[in-house]
Amino acid sequence: MLKSIMPNEGETQYSLSAGDERARLDKFLALALPDLSRNRLKGLIESGQVRVGGETITEPAYRVKPGAEVVLTVPEASEDAAPAAQAMALDVRYEDDDLIVINKAAGLVVHPAAGNFEGTLVNGLVAHCGKSLSGIGGVRRPGIVHRLDKDTSGLLVAAKNDAAHTGLSKQFEAHSLDRAYLALVWGSPLPPQGEIEGNIGRSPRNRKKMAILKRGGRAARTHYRVIEHLADGCWSLVECRLETGRTHQIRVHLSSRGYTVVGDPVYGGTRRGSAKALPQKAAKAVENWHRQALHAYRLGFKHPRSGAPIELESEPPEDMLALLAAGREY
Repeated sequence: MLKSIMPNEGETQYSLSAGDERARLDKFLALALPDLSRNRLKGLIESGQVRVGGETITEPAYRVKPGAEVVLTVPEASEDAAPAAQAMALDVRYEDDDLIVINKAAGLVVHPAAGNFEGTLVNGLVAHCGKSLSGIGGVRRPGIVHRLDKDTSGLLVAAKNDAAHTGLSKQFEAHSLDRAYLALVWGSPLPPQGEIEGNIGRSPRNRKKMAILKRGGRAARTHYRVIEHLADGCWSLVECRLETGRTHQIRVHLSSRGYTVVGDPVYGGTRRGSAKALPQKAAKAVENWHRQALHAYRLGFKHPRSGAPIELESEPPEDMLALLAAGREY
């Protein structure tokens, strides 16, 4: 049984009764409240917003006993933390009442965070979409279903309402979306087509980096194929398709095989020794290249309301096209 009440102004509280079987708290809430994403519920649990039998529970894996009373409080969003509307030029590739797909420029941060509270894609979306963005992503991440790194360009979908957010999130969780990237890497991957698998988590040596872990982390799998060899064999243009979507997944997986993304400042994409072997035009072009050469060029999914397939592609930005062109001239 589910009851929704308003204990304090702006605050929503759900009172639920557990069924006849023990269940993980996060899964129990996800089934009872399908309009709230798993990530949103996890955050509410860990922030102390859930009580089971009168006791505050902060562990998502907590097992709820049959018949237990579960109370979830969803606090009012803080207006001070809400992103301000900032008009900016957005490359909109698809838009309707439920969602919007943006071709994100390199250098654009997706949502506000420490050090980047303004000038983010979310600020631009708030200005473009108004108050229609889904609130499931949290106060500072309205509408955001997935992210791209700051210096990765390409296609990104955002939800305009909670139903669309939930529908898209389920597709991400089921790995049913078609997401493909173009990466310019050092060397020639062997075999030229295959998959890279390995759990990804925070590096124990450097907490600012991700790494493949023997223990812990989250399962990750990347499918790749070489499209073209460039710069007299020093570079390769590689298509990567994500089966999962972990932080820095492509960059971590490729670097684990020794094929770092050109220009990657975190995972060794400078390759000064290898740069000496580059043809003149490619060497000159890479001197002025200061970000990972990675572009999310394809995004395919089912519309969360109609179920109709949506398939979009975008070519790399001009600076990456120029880098590729330099690699072809030798």
